[in-house]
Amino acid sequence: MDGWCGGVGFYKFLDSLGFNNHCTLIDCSEQVARAQPRPFSLAGERAGDSHPNMDFHVNHISGGSPSSSTSSCDPNPSSNHHNGGHHHSWWESISKARSRIHLLSSLLPPSSTGSPPLSSLADSDRPAGSLLSSPAAYCAVSYSLSSPISGSGDDPLCQWLYDTYQSSDPDLRLVVLSFIPLLSGLYLSRIHSSDSPTTPSLAGFETVLLSLYGSETRSRAGKPILISIPDLSQPSLYHTPRNKPNPNSTSQSRASIGVLSAPLEPQIAVKSTKRACIVGVALDCYYKQISQMPSWSKLDFCRFVADWAGQDCPCKTKFDKSEDEIVNNGFSEGANFNEIEDVVEQMGTLEINVSSSDSVPKGSRIPLPWELLQPALRILGHCLLAPLNSEDVKDAASVAVRCLYARASHDLVPQAILATQSLIQLDKRAREAANAAAANAASNANTPSKAKKPEIRLVSK
Repeated sequence: MDGWCGGVGFYKFLDSLGFNNHCTLIDCSEQVARAQPRPFSLAGERAGDSHPNMDFHVNHISGGSPSSSTSSCDPNPSSNHHNGGHHHSWWESISKARSRIHLLSSLLPPSSTGSPPLSSLADSDRPAGSLLSSPAAYCAVSYSLSSPISGSGDDPLCQWLYDTYQSSDPDLRLVVLSFIPLLSGLYLSRIHSSDSPTTPSLAGFETVLLSLYGSETRSRAGKPILISIPDLSQPSLYHTPRNKPNPNSTSQSRASIGVLSAPLEPQIAVKSTKRACIVGVALDCYYKQISQMPSWSKLDFCRFVADWAGQDCPCKTKFDKSEDEIVNNGFSEGANFNEIEDVVEQMGTLEINVSSSDSVPKGSRIPLPWELLQPALRILGHCLLAPLNSEDVKDAASVAVRCLYARASHDLVPQAILATQSLIQLDKRAREAANAAAANAASNANTPSKAKKPEIRLVSK
């Protein structure tokens, strides 16, 4: 051993490979050579437990005490412990996700479509991610939550959602967030559409919503969410003010501060006066992770919002009419519809009211205060304009935002009218640009290209 690694050239070779800790390598080699058979253990687990990604702990022996060998050769004595903790936390996260999937599978009725059981998702490398991206799992949970007897205080599925969100695994929390549009839609629709004199018991739904509200309350620490509104009288990279600022003026422009969300107060129960705020905070938590949410979750939200608005009057298609129809008060000779109107007519078939699928939840008209409408408009804005969304999501969001515009126009809510009108205009321009790009691509494909002339090169002798 001494003759093999005692040369200076060998150390230079190790340096070229990135091994700067030579003594650790030598001590480990000697330890392996003299090691006696002993049961290995995974960091943080009991001896005798085995796993493919096992972490060996080897004590350094170099003729002295273990402490002197470690201090002289290992520049980071806690590196092995940190590495073992990382593997332990990874395996603990996998085990927790698998146990949650098995428990969820036991709470749901068996599938009658012949699809693989829900418990098979636990065998993947990323169980929580597989559960999040499984449409079959979402449909099964959606079917159970949509049951008329769901949402009570002893509902095991609501208990599963609550316990899963309390875990520290971010992937499992994403799974719970993906069901927030469905749960919020069912909760608000049942609360406001109940014909009985007493409010139905929906303590299970409220417990899940309160867990999200409490988590957001702790993260904000009693502080409001503020935004800085720029002073438009000062020039910027994006605009030039109409009235040029006076250079001799000594007054400095101050950016206005707007309150996007007031400080949250801790709540131990869902009161009728705080219901919209609590559900709005839960939807805001959903919006923060919306880029990781599956498309079927976004579709459920858009369909619920269209039902919450409850307005199916002709004014929702006001901005989809051509200029000639607006001048003629809508009575034009001949039905000359542009492409965007055809798209809107097709989107009318996507409403939840005409869906024949029993698994699609049905909402009802509810009050829409600004605490609930503000996060809903943010989510609809993402569903409309995010480039990676499917066309089904964009079409459903287009229907929902037009229904909200009609509702805001009838209720005379200036904030909602301005916001929904802006989203409709953005959606209209995006669709017109997409149609123009598709038309240009089709015309370029049909246009025959001219044959290129052969290149003639002059070569000097």
